[in-house]
Formats: sequence, C-alpha cells, structure tokens
Amino acid sequence: MLATTRSLTRKAMANAGSIAVGSQSSICCNSPSVIASCRVTVPSATTTRATYHPSTTFSRGFSTVPTDDGEDTKEEKGTSDTTPTPDKTTEDYASTSLPPPPPSATSKTVENELKKNLKPSEIVESLNRHIVGQHDAKRAVAIAMRNRWRRRQLSDELRKEVTPRNVLLVGPTGCGKTEVARRMAMLNDAPFIKVEATKFTEVGYHGRDVDQIIRDLMDVAMQLAKKQHTETFKEQAELMAEERILDILSGPSSDAAARGRDSFREMLRQGLLDEQEIEIDVPNNKPNQADVDQNNPQIVAISDMMQRFAGGGKKPPTERKKLPITEAKGVILEIELERLLETVDLKKSAVSAVEESGIVFIDEIDKICSPREGFSSRSADASAEGVQRDLLPLIEGTTINTKHGNVNTDYILFIASGAFHAVKVSDLLPELQGRLPIRVELAGLTEDDLYKILTEPVANLIRQQVELIGAEGVDLVFEDEAIREIARMAALLNKTVENIGARRLHTVLERIMENISFDAAELDEGAKVIVDKATVQDRLKDVTMKADVSRYIL
Repeated sequence: MLATTRSLTRKAMANAGSIAVGSQSSICCNSPSVIASCRVTVPSATTTRATYHPSTTFSRGFSTVPTDDGEDTKEEKGTSDTTPTPDKTTEDYASTSLPPPPPSATSKTVENELKKNLKPSEIVESLNRHIVGQHDAKRAVAIAMRNRWRRRQLSDELRKEVTPRNVLLVGPTGCGKTEVARRMAMLNDAPFIKVEATKFTEVGYHGRDVDQIIRDLMDVAMQLAKKQHTETFKEQAELMAEERILDILSGPSSDAAARGRDSFREMLRQGLLDEQEIEIDVPNNKPNQADVDQNNPQIVAISDMMQRFAGGGKKPPTERKKLPITEAKGVILEIELERLLETVDLKKSAVSAVEESGIVFIDEIDKICSPREGFSSRSADASAEGVQRDLLPLIEGTTINTKHGNVNTDYILFIASGAFHAVKVSDLLPELQGRLPIRVELAGLTEDDLYKILTEPVANLIRQQVELIGAEGVDLVFEDEAIREIARMAALLNKTVENIGARRLHTVLERIMENISFDAAELDEGAKVIVDKATVQDRLKDVTMKADVSRYIL
C-alpha cells in the first residue's frame, strides 16, 4: 500500500513539474510574481523562497538533478541518502545542464609553472623586443632568473646550500639598465620589486630603512598569491554564483522544482534574465578611519588586532540592495571568491614565494657611495655609506619582521645597478662588493644603436609619434634618412654636451615635432606630413654649433 502511494505521488509530482516548466518558460521574463505563483507545491513538502546571504551554505546537488532522458533520482530508486555517489565524468555532465567541475589545482599549477619559467633564450628573445643591445646584461639576467627555477628542482638537503648569485649592472646612464628591470617584472610571475637606493636612509635617521624593501615585496607577493588563487577558484565561484541566483529566482533545489530550475538556468545563461532585478545582501565595507603608519609593522599588527577585537568575531555588516542580475552576478562572484580564498593560507603562500622566488632590483646604487680617496672622504649623508651597511645583512641573509609574518632573505635574488660616473665600483664597501659577485659592464650607445632604438622595438619612439599625430587624422611619415639624421644628431650631442644615452632621443625628437604637434589639430583630416632629412637639419641647425645648448638637454 505504501509503495502504491509513493508511486502515485511521484507521478503527480512529475506532472506538476512539467506544468510548472511550461508556464515558467513562457512568462518568466516579464513577471517574477507570476512565476512564483506558477510553482507547484507538493502537500507533503515545504517550499521556501531563498534570499542570498554571504554566510549561507548550500549544496550544488549534482546527484539530484534529473537527466534529459528522464532518469529518476536516487530517492526514487530507493537508495538512502547515506549511499556514496560515484564521481561524475565528463560524459555524465554532458547529459545535464551543469558544466563540469574546474580542472584540478595540480594540473593548473604544473601548467603555470611551465609558462612562467621561461628558458634563458626565451627571456633574451622577449627582452630583445623592447631593448636594443646589451646582450651580456640580458644573458646574465636570464641565467639568474632560470637558476631560481633550477634550485627548486633540487632535493631539500642540497637546496638549502644553493644561494642565489646576485648581479651588479654597471653602465652609463640611459643605456638600458632600468629598462631591463622593468621588462623583467613583466616576464616573471615571481614576486618582484624595483626600488631606488636613494629613497632609503641609515637606521636612526628620519626616513625609510632598507627593511621596508622586504615589506613592500611581501605586499606584492600577497597580491600575486591572491590573483593566482582567484584564477584557480574562478570557475568554481562562477558556478556557485549561478546557483545562488537560481536559489533566489526559483527557490532551493528540490525534486519537484528540478526541471523548472533547469529552465531558469538555460535562460540565465542565454541572457534572457539580465534585466530582472533581485535582492541580495551586499557586504558594507566601511573605510578605515584611522591613519596607520604602514612602514611600522608593529603598529600595523596592533591596528589589525584592534579591528578584530572591535568586530567581536561577528560577520561583516551587510546591506540589502536590489540589483539587476547582470550587476548582482559580479557582486555575488566576488563574495564567493572571498569565501573560497578564506580556505587558503595566503600569507603562508606569499612568504614561501618571497623566500624561494623573490627578486629585488636596487637601482642607482652608486648614489649611496662616496669616493674613498683622501682623509675627508667619509660623508655625513644619511643616505650614503650607512645605507650600504644596512644592506649587508639584507643581501647576505637575515629575518625581517613584516605584518604578514617573518621573512628570511637568504634566498632572495638581488640585482643592483648604477652608472658609477663620479665614483668607482671599488668605492663600495668591500663586503657589499662580495655580496654582488656577478658584475656586468654595459656599453654606451653608439649612433647605430640609437637608430635601432628608433626603429626596432615594438613601441619605438617613431611609432609613438606617428600614432599620436594619427589621432588627429593626420598621416605622419618619417623618411629613413631623417631617422638616421636624428640618431646622428643625438650621438653628436651625447659626445659634445653630456652623455645621457637614449634619453637624448626624446630631446631631439620633441624639438623636431614641436611645430608639427602644435599645428596637427588645425590640419584637414587625411592630410599627410613628411619629415625628411632637410626638416631635421633645419630644426636642429641652431643646436649643433652653439656651446649653450641648455634649452635642449635634460
């Protein structure tokens, strides 16, 4: 008797579900209230309309969604809820409207590991697209970056004994030292930071001490770790956000409403419900009223602790808003991502990334160096030799206290650069020289190098000027002879006035483009402006023979 009653109940529920699906599919885009009234409520069950809240947990319920061919659920087959359900394969998901789960984190990690660890030849090739010449510097940087990956492949015992070989780049200003560092940051997914040595002062003086370098590097690593884990969880969070929206539209998933839920899902993915408004609870993030000195890790830690105590462990305040589904989808996705990121120890991941793969580029290191000749060579400057002494333990290896935890600098790669015009490399502290064992000399730029800088890089200066004038609808053309004359004039000024390297090209080119840039907005659309050798010589004729050229140099 009981079996007969259950059978009749199942048939009634199936018929009611089919009626509900037909009604919803025809009017769902216009009236949510009518949709709600079309849902069939089984007498023995209780249907509750769901409202979204960040703290609510739910089950996606893959095992309770009926398939297209009308298969029964596990309760209809008489199995208990405690019976384990086998994992679905890709074919199983193909028969339902749900997407397959995201690939495992291990496969993504291996794939990302191969992408971000380029071979030395690939690194040099990438740098060649933006930097002309300086082959030795590119090779040294590429080898240092590759050695970071090689060290991680060693056994634990041997890995502790292998320390990075720090690099010192020496060359005149404007030859590409800083550009190498900037392009390295774009190529490498490891924590990377570029700092100016002149920004730091000796411990005990007002200013930033060198420990702030590692604290800033940790902030970069935290952002990088959050970004990487966000990409890992993105597909899962999108699926969870979709289920949340379906809960609000059609109520919690149940056997009776399963087919109606599938109908809503199809319309949601097709964009038919984008203009429909729903109510969601949005976290109300109030700005921090207190100004905290971020340079002091103790103050930052105390501030974080006080905020936790003030919150009393309660859930963050929320406010209910009525938003279109297009906007609500993005808000819910961010909330779900934050919930998933709470399951990951981002601080531990960031500390490990800094200690094993961190790279610090210290520019203008010659500016904290004083000549060692004579008895009065010792400088009282707070940004001079004292900063070198503070850098010694940092480069050799020490533990720095940050707001994210203690960081060991034993295996961080340091790359320093400097022009060393007024001082020599030997004027650095001998201990600091020993901690920068690989020294690379960068050559000054010749006339041929300046010509290549104007033409070969992807975003060369000539192309930049052409595109800027092209925004006015004017076609700007540089003849090859004019480009060579620009390179010749820049090289001549570097020899006769002051050698500022490739930066001289900006001075010369802006002098030539002054009248053209001013008059381009007045020209007719489609007009053509040609810059030839005679134009270059005419614009620079008063520069070549005069001794006073202060107006035309940086």
